[in-house]
Amino acid sequence: MPEPATSPPAVTVENLTKVFKSGLGKPAFVAVRDLSLTVLPGEVYGLIGPNGSGKSTTMKAILGLLSPTQGRTSIFGKSSTEVASRTDVGFLPENPYFYKHLSGMETLLFYGRLCSMGGRDLKDKAREMLALTGLEDAADRRVSGYSKGMLQRLGLAQALLHQPRLIVLDEPTAGVDPAGSRKIRDLIMGFKARGITVLVTSHLLEQIQEVCDRVGIMAHGRMVREGRLDDLIAVENETELVLADASPELLAEIRTLIETKGGGAKIVRSGHSRTTLERLFLDATEETK
Repeated sequence: MPEPATSPPAVTVENLTKVFKSGLGKPAFVAVRDLSLTVLPGEVYGLIGPNGSGKSTTMKAILGLLSPTQGRTSIFGKSSTEVASRTDVGFLPENPYFYKHLSGMETLLFYGRLCSMGGRDLKDKAREMLALTGLEDAADRRVSGYSKGMLQRLGLAQALLHQPRLIVLDEPTAGVDPAGSRKIRDLIMGFKARGITVLVTSHLLEQIQEVCDRVGIMAHGRMVREGRLDDLIAVENETELVLADASPELLAEIRTLIETKGGGAKIVRSGHSRTTLERLFLDATEETK
C-alpha cells in the first residue's frame, strides 16, 4: 500500500534542464527541457518516449549520475546530489553487467558486501531474492550460462538485496522472451504489493499499460502528457456500456430504454471508452513535431 500522504514523494523532479556541450564549434544539445514530475510512494510510474526523448538523462539525474544544468531532483526528500539519497534505491540498468565466472549466489553475495551487508543475514537475503525471482534452481550455476531473461531477473534480485524503498528499472524486459517478460511484469506487481515504489522506462507500451499507475510521456526532452493511466487512455467524448445476457430485443431498444427496461441484463462496465497507450503515445509525440 502507498505510504501516508505526509511522507515525502519517492521521486521529485523540479524544472530539470540538462544541456550537453558539444565541441568543435557545434551547438550545445539540450537533452531535457524544464521537466517536472513526482512519483508517489508505493506507486508504479512509467516514463516512456521515443529514442532521444530524454528518458535516460532524466533517470541518471534522479540517480545522481548526472548533474542538472538547471533544476533539482530528489529521492524521498533528499537531494540526488547527496550520496545518502541512494541508500533506499535499487537500480536495474538495461544491460546489467555481472562477472561471468561467478554463480548467481556468489554474485548476490558480492554485491551485498558492496552494500555493507554480510554474514548469515546476507546469505539468507540472497537466497530469499533468488527464490523471489525464480532463480533458486540456478543459484549455483555460473552467470555465463544464464539467458537474457535470467540475467534481468538476477539484476532485479541484486537491486532488491538491500531492501530499497524505490526500484528504478531501465527497459527491464528489453530482449527478453515472452515468458521471461511475463515473469518480470509479475515481479513488478509483487513489488507494488509490498509497498515498494517503482520507476520504470520501457518502449514496450503494452507492458507499461499492464503494470503502471501513472505514466509520463516524453518527447524532445519535454513532458508532453502525464497522469493516471486510466485517465490518459479514456476517450472523453465517448461512453461505453458492456452488457451480459442481454436479449436481442433489449439491444434494439437500448438507447432509450435501458434505464427503465433493462430486464435481466447486467451492466458489466460503463464509462469512457479506452484507447490504447500505444495510440496515446503516438498522438502525443506527433503533436510535438
